[in-house]
Amino acid sequence: MSVALFLGLLPMLIWLAMLLARGGFWLARDRDDRDTPPEPAQWPAVVAVVPARNEADVIAASIGSLMRQDYPGPFRVVLVDDGSTDRTAETARGAGGTAPLEVLTGAPLPQGWTGKLWALEQGVRHATGSGDAPAYVLLTDADIGHAPGNLRALVARAEAGRHALVTLMAELSCVTRAERFLIPAFVFFFQMLYPFAWVSDARRRIAAGAGGCMLVRREALERAGGIASIRTAIIDDCALARRLKAQGPIWLGLTHRAKSLRPYGEVAEIGRMVSRSAYAQLRYSPLLLAGTVLGMVLTYHVPPALAVFGSGWAQAAGMAAWAMMALAFQPMLRFYRVSPLWGVALPAIGAAYTWFTVQSALQVWRGKGGMWKGRAQAMAGGA
Repeated sequence: MSVALFLGLLPMLIWLAMLLARGGFWLARDRDDRDTPPEPAQWPAVVAVVPARNEADVIAASIGSLMRQDYPGPFRVVLVDDGSTDRTAETARGAGGTAPLEVLTGAPLPQGWTGKLWALEQGVRHATGSGDAPAYVLLTDADIGHAPGNLRALVARAEAGRHALVTLMAELSCVTRAERFLIPAFVFFFQMLYPFAWVSDARRRIAAGAGGCMLVRREALERAGGIASIRTAIIDDCALARRLKAQGPIWLGLTHRAKSLRPYGEVAEIGRMVSRSAYAQLRYSPLLLAGTVLGMVLTYHVPPALAVFGSGWAQAAGMAAWAMMALAFQPMLRFYRVSPLWGVALPAIGAAYTWFTVQSALQVWRGKGGMWKGRAQAMAGGA
């Protein structure tokens, strides 16, 4: 067998395995609008905890969407202002809605914590510290807008399945050319790493969460050690999901009910978002980084190279692998309502994400890894 044919057959077999034996991740079937869990006889109390640092441009829309939730049970919102230097707190107080809002001024960041998790710790402690502690805590970001029925649907699912965690991959902005180029692939790659069907399968150890929208059963959170148990985590949503899955079933799905309010105008902005945690995902290992780059080249870049420049069976294998990756991308492209032709561009998109991953490692090596709101956090811990 020639080297060219081997290089054509290997990615073809990789894509065949991913299509048939990776939990059907690419089908995008795990969505919160595909079924309707029965509503509980009694609606439990919920507190939403929102960490915010310099979010004045989006906070009114996000907090307002929470305060206007169509939820029949007791519900209130706690915003933790994490050292904002803009008008985040004042703007949040002016958001319209009927649910009570409490704005806490965050304490200084102690050593050994990431900023977001310290803010969440303060908010959860405040929300659960009284005698009327809620049954659930909704952990959500300050740049996420929620449809009026989102909390109701989340709680109904959690109650019906006795879930420790119900988490939704919020719909990201996908309007600009840069967003259409990179955003659907961001979710596609996340599903490839963490097939949602496997995450929701209690028999499998794999766990993942989407930090923009996580409904957590309070008792499960306490048994798992609380937010403090993941205080150094950069990829905090997945770290928390792993701890909660040990306490009970979890469920992860796509949604149109929770949407990011943060647009990404340029490729560089999306690159910064990805680079913030990519090297942490590889556990800060140069060996895993090298393996990832090699794997991306083999899986995404060799097939089109052979399809264009190869000949014979090697060219046919390259074309088959390229066709399979374009096919696998189609359900996510439909979910984001963008042209199916972006499937053909997946090799170029993969090249961009390969560079973002390398860039993430370079940032960590320079002492600027995990940059978030002016804080370099990547070396505070792994997980």
